[in-house]
Amino acid sequence: MIDRRPLLDIITHLVLIIGVIAVCFPLWMTLVASTHAPEALSSGRIPLWFGDRAWENFSDLLAKGLPEAGGTPVGLMMINSLIMALGITIGKLAVSIIAAFAIVFFKFPFRPLFFWMIFITLMLPVEVRILPTFDVVTKLGMLNSYVGLCIPLVASATATFLFRQFYLTIPAELVEAARMDQAGPLRFLKDIVLPLSRTNIAALFIILFIYGWNQYLWPLLVTTDPTYTTVVMGIQRMVNAGESLPVWNYIMGTATLALLPPVLVVIFMQKIFVKGLVDSEK
Repeated sequence: MIDRRPLLDIITHLVLIIGVIAVCFPLWMTLVASTHAPEALSSGRIPLWFGDRAWENFSDLLAKGLPEAGGTPVGLMMINSLIMALGITIGKLAVSIIAAFAIVFFKFPFRPLFFWMIFITLMLPVEVRILPTFDVVTKLGMLNSYVGLCIPLVASATATFLFRQFYLTIPAELVEAARMDQAGPLRFLKDIVLPLSRTNIAALFIILFIYGWNQYLWPLLVTTDPTYTTVVMGIQRMVNAGESLPVWNYIMGTATLALLPPVLVVIFMQKIFVKGLVDSEK
């Protein structure tokens, strides 16, 4: 039986409360600042409560955008970021699942060599190979396109490694049973491997979606058309407005809108992740 210590409980709760305040206070200030007029933020005093310009600020951002950011509506920026994030996430998951499945369940020459060739690409992130990648994308005519935003980033050695390690834990008796039932590779993948992998897929989906949503350098290089501007690029352009002063209420509003999709994905996929952990029939 665990002894309860009131003083220790109080200290623990105080630490938790301080941690929550430290994490949430910047988010609170961002949301509050997005509801005020520009004059309220340029006066030197930061308001701590909501203003009366929330509807006007967010409607202007979603429908019109700012001239300092190229005049692209933030709604279009979020659509571009969403397409890019989903394209990268789904592409990485599909490529990684198929690659790991082939490495683990198929027998072919130099199989370990191919795995290590994939794994060694961890030392070559997109920032290292950005010049040859940009050259290939340019020659293929994929500049200013969603394909150019997504395809060069779909390969993932990390996801392939994680799926491979999980597939190695699948009992050989299960593979033999599938063969006795005359299940082909695709049926074995669809009916057995993928259902068993749902926890891994949910966890990786969260990580990869946030990775794709927060991309800045690659979209900056492959897009010159303002209609393909992502929300992260838009925030940077609003802050670096050149000779004009930053419009902080719009910047904070854009940052608030940019937070929503990753937060919703984390909340939604977290339920699936926890369900996969506690489901006794998986």
